[in-house]
Amino acid sequence: MEKKRRGSLQQQQQQQMKEDLEMGEELMQQLRSRATELLLREEWNESVQAYSHFISLCQHHISRIHQHADPDHLFKLQKSLCLALSNRAEARSRLRDLANALQDCDGALEIEGTHFKTLLCKGKILLGLNRYSLALDCFKAALLDPQAGLKCGALEGYLERCKKLEHQSRTGAFDLSDWVVNGFRGKFPELAEYIGAVQIMKSEISGRGLFATKNVDAGTLVLVTKAIATERCILPEQNDDSADNIQLVMWKNFIDKVVESASKCKRLHHLISVLSNGEDEDVLEVPDVNLFRPETEESGLSMGKLDMGKILSILDVNSLVEDATSAKVLGKNSDYYGVGLWILPAFINHSCNPNARRLHVGDNVIVHTSRDVKAGEEITFAYFDVLSPWRKRKDMAKTWGFQCNCKRCKFEEQICSKMEIQEIQMGLERGLDMGDAIYRLEEGMRRWTVRGKEKGYLRASFWAAYSEAYESEKTVRRWGRRIPAVEAVVDSVLEAVGSDERVLKAFMAGLKRSGGGGVVEIERAMKLARGVYGKVVKKQAMRTLISLGY
Repeated sequence: MEKKRRGSLQQQQQQQMKEDLEMGEELMQQLRSRATELLLREEWNESVQAYSHFISLCQHHISRIHQHADPDHLFKLQKSLCLALSNRAEARSRLRDLANALQDCDGALEIEGTHFKTLLCKGKILLGLNRYSLALDCFKAALLDPQAGLKCGALEGYLERCKKLEHQSRTGAFDLSDWVVNGFRGKFPELAEYIGAVQIMKSEISGRGLFATKNVDAGTLVLVTKAIATERCILPEQNDDSADNIQLVMWKNFIDKVVESASKCKRLHHLISVLSNGEDEDVLEVPDVNLFRPETEESGLSMGKLDMGKILSILDVNSLVEDATSAKVLGKNSDYYGVGLWILPAFINHSCNPNARRLHVGDNVIVHTSRDVKAGEEITFAYFDVLSPWRKRKDMAKTWGFQCNCKRCKFEEQICSKMEIQEIQMGLERGLDMGDAIYRLEEGMRRWTVRGKEKGYLRASFWAAYSEAYESEKTVRRWGRRIPAVEAVVDSVLEAVGSDERVLKAFMAGLKRSGGGGVVEIERAMKLARGVYGKVVKKQAMRTLISLGY
C-alpha cells in the first residue's frame, strides 16, 4: 500500500513538473520571439531586457531537467540558451556595454565552443577594444565553422582588418599616404593603438611625464591612441556671449560622454582615475606604461563610484584641444573646434623647448617627435606658441596656471635683462627695420658668446622678425650677408624648439627663391616636414601636405 502511495505521488509530481515545463516553454517561446523582434528592430535596451528574462527562465528549466534527466530536451534548451546569450551579447555591444557583452559570449561558447555567431560577435567586440590578437583567434575559429561559407566575405574582411591593425600595433608602421593624396576624401583611416619606446617616470617639470627609452630621430612615432570621448562644434567668428554658451554646452556634452564611457568599462574607469586632478602632483603613483596597452587584463581593477568633482578636475587638467599650437588636424575635422580626452598623451608636459607634436586624424591622435630625441629625454609639447619672446611666454604660462622653468626660460630670463635685448624689443614695437633688428641681435649674441642651442632659443624668440625679413626679397638683398642665411636660422631653431609649420614655410620659400635647391636641401626640407607631420606618409603625400600648407 505504501509503495502504491509513493508511486502515485511521484507520478503526480512528474505530471505537475511536465505541465509547469510546458507552461514555462510557452512563455519562453513568447519571450524569445519578442526578444528577436526587438533585436531586429534595433531596440537594444528592450531587447537586452527580453533576452535576460528568457535566459533566466531557460537556466531555471535546465536546472530542473538536470534533476530529472531528459537528454533531448536538455540539448534543445542549451542550444536556445546559447543563441540567446549570443543575441544579448550583440545587443549589449551595440549599447557599448562591452564587458557584459564579452561575458555573454563566453557563456555561449561554454555551451558550444564553435558557435559561429558568437565567435563573430566576440571577435568584433575584441576588435573594438583593440585586442587584435584575441580578435584574430575568434575570426580564425569562426572560419572553420560550416556557416562561415555564407558570410565568408565579411569574415575575410574582419580577418584582414585584424591583421593590418595587429601589424600597426606591433611595428608602429602607419601609412596615411593614399588618404592624404586623395584629398582626405572618404572615411578617416582606421588606426591601431600603438605605444612606442616610452615609459612613465617622475618629471622634473611637473608630476609625472613620458620619457623616451631610446634615441629616435625627428618624426618617429611615440604613440597612437583613440580618444575616450570627443566633442566638436563650429564656433562663431565673433568671440561673444554666443561663443561662450556654445562652449559651455559642448563641455557639458563632453563630460557626459566621458562619464558614460567610464561607467561601462572597468579599464577606462581605472585609467581615468590614474590621471592627475591637479593636486599633490609630487606624490602621485607612477604607473607602468603597459597598463595603457589594450591587451592588459582587467582582472583586479576596481570599479568604484565616479566622483563627479574629481572627474571635472581630471578633465580640466588633462583634456586636449585639437587645434592647438603643437597640433595639426587633418581632414574634415579641421573645420571644427574640438576637445577630447586621450589618456596617455595627458602625461606629456609642457616645455618651451619641446620635442613632440601631434596629428589629429578622426578621433585618433598621433604623437611624434618634432626633433631628434635622446634616450632618457622627457617627451614634451608646446602648450602655447614657443616662437615668442620670453616675457610673452611667461604671461601665457600664467594663463595656464604654471610657471615654466625649462632650460630655455632660465637662460632667456637672464639674458633678457641686457639693455641691448630690451632695446631690440622696443625697436620692433616701434617699427624697427627687421633686418636691422636681426643684425643687432646676431651681433649681440656674438659679443655675449651665445652659441649652440642657446642661439637657437633667441632666434626662436625673435622668429617673427626673422620670418618677416626672409619673406621680403628687398630686406634680404639690402642686408645680404650681414644677416644669417635662412638655412642656418632654420637649423638652429629646429634644434632648439623642434619643427614648426611656420619654420617649414620659411625654409620652403627660401628654397623657391634659390631655384629649388639640391638633394641636401630637399632632404633637409623633408626632415623638417617629418618633424611637423611625423613619419606617417611617403614623400609624394608629404609634398601634398607641404603644398596645402596644412
